[in-house]
Amino acid sequence: MSAALIPADDGILAMRRSDRLFEIIQILRSARQPVTAEVIARQLEVSTRTIYRDISALQIMKTPIEGESGIGYIMRRGYDLPPLNFDLEEIEALRVGLALLSRTGDSALQGAARRIHEKVDALHGPADWLQVAPWGAALDDPAKGCVSKATLRDAIRDERKLELIYQDEKGCETVRTVRPLALVYHLECVMLAAWCELRGAFRHFRADRIYGCDVLEERFTGQAGALRMIWLEQNPLGTAEVEQV
Repeated sequence: MSAALIPADDGILAMRRSDRLFEIIQILRSARQPVTAEVIARQLEVSTRTIYRDISALQIMKTPIEGESGIGYIMRRGYDLPPLNFDLEEIEALRVGLALLSRTGDSALQGAARRIHEKVDALHGPADWLQVAPWGAALDDPAKGCVSKATLRDAIRDERKLELIYQDEKGCETVRTVRPLALVYHLECVMLAAWCELRGAFRHFRADRIYGCDVLEERFTGQAGALRMIWLEQNPLGTAEVEQV
């Protein structure tokens, strides 16, 4: 028997009660008119009697459900679910995902991950048995003149051009005006994917080799989505290492 299922008191396999209550709330939130217990019971594959009990429990918990048996139920507008309504495996996936951000070298994302982790721990307690090794891309280092990955993410989000001072693996330095499209987080480095106006083509720049970065006033509003689609067609992620500048 699946761990997500328990035998209902009426002999029908039912979702865990907490999951079922969540589903009932979701059904009522999306409904435009009253929904009867019979309709909800069919969707969740439990008895009508079980739904009556669940509705009563939700009302005791001050969930704003109105209506009665035989007529139907409706949720008052404006109600939202409490945050972090995750099951145990989802919480563990969240913890591991947050810990993996230590490998990105993105100090701003790492700071955000720590804040989220503290909120998760405050609600669910620590889980120090889940560990992720921190080795990965080099951390942002302003002392070495490297640009922060937060600056690159901001420019991508705002569709603003960048003027980069970039040094290739041979130490040759060039100045490029680019339209930033994506950050690709590899195990040992982070790559900025961009449309390079000097080359008239897509190029990939290692973030740790960008030694100067000016965010320009000039934007490329509305172009990023189409450019990113073409870039992904030409550089499918996961199939091969992207060729860098």
